Amino acid sequence: MVVVTGQSKASATPDDAMSSSDAEDDFQEPATPTATQAGQALPLLPQQFPEVVPLNVGGMFFTTRLSTLRRYEDTMLAAMFSGRHYIPTDAEGRYFIDRDGTYFGDILNFLRSGDLPPRERVRSVYKEAQYYSIGPLLDNLEDIQPLKGEKVRQAFLGLMPYYKDHLERIIEIAKLRATQRKARFAKLKVCVFKEEMPITPYECPHFNSLRFERSESEAKLFEHHCEVDVSFGPWEAVADVYDLLHCIVTDLSARGIAVDHQCIGVCDKHLVNHYYCKRPIYEFKITWW
Repeated sequence: MVVVTGQSKASATPDDAMSSSDAEDDFQEPATPTATQAGQALPLLPQQFPEVVPLNVGGMFFTTRLSTLRRYEDTMLAAMFSGRHYIPTDAEGRYFIDRDGTYFGDILNFLRSGDLPPRERVRSVYKEAQYYSIGPLLDNLEDIQPLKGEKVRQAFLGLMPYYKDHLERIIEIAKLRATQRKARFAKLKVCVFKEEMPITPYECPHFNSLRFERSESEAKLFEHHCEVDVSFGPWEAVADVYDLLHCIVTDLSARGIAVDHQCIGVCDKHLVNHYYCKRPIYEFKITWW
């Protein structure tokens, strides 16, 4: 390859020619468009928008006023249509937003008149409101069901040490066992206990005194690990074992995992004197297909 600079092809001399390797060292294709190319490809800023704005959101068409999109200043939509940013248009001249438009109508309805979506769409609209950074909509959605209840549930789970890690462990163990056995499902043992102190029915009257007055050395006598795959607890809250079981099943189901569980007994491990562990043991069945 011969590259000539400053002269026409006809007037080039052998001394002016460069080898192919030299030319490749001196000439490189720009990785990004030059300023001149960018100026030809994109319109000059600020971009001007009409009062009535046609939109194409992921292939779904909407029409709204510019003032609606700019209703709240600290949102992504207000920034996009502020004129400071270039918004591409489709073949019909609609301003294109590369986002699933399924719930964009709910976003517009809130910006227009403060309307909130029906309960079955609250979670999905909340996700879109997060993407578009619409703070007032997020606040309103968090104050209604099911998100209000979810906040209460998360407050309870916040008391549970390593809750998310234990969920991951359940999934990993069930997957490994099903894979090793080439089975459709896998079973594992899960302990869920609210109280730290082991008790039996006839020991209940002594429970409080033993719990609060035992020495550190005596406390170690009651420390043990049940022979299970995963153990949840203890915690201090009104919510009981069945509430936590509901949370576990709900969170696994939300990840598309089919799970059944049943109580198969208690640990019943001897600790000291006449004290035995009475933590309930549950069998979890994870079905993969």
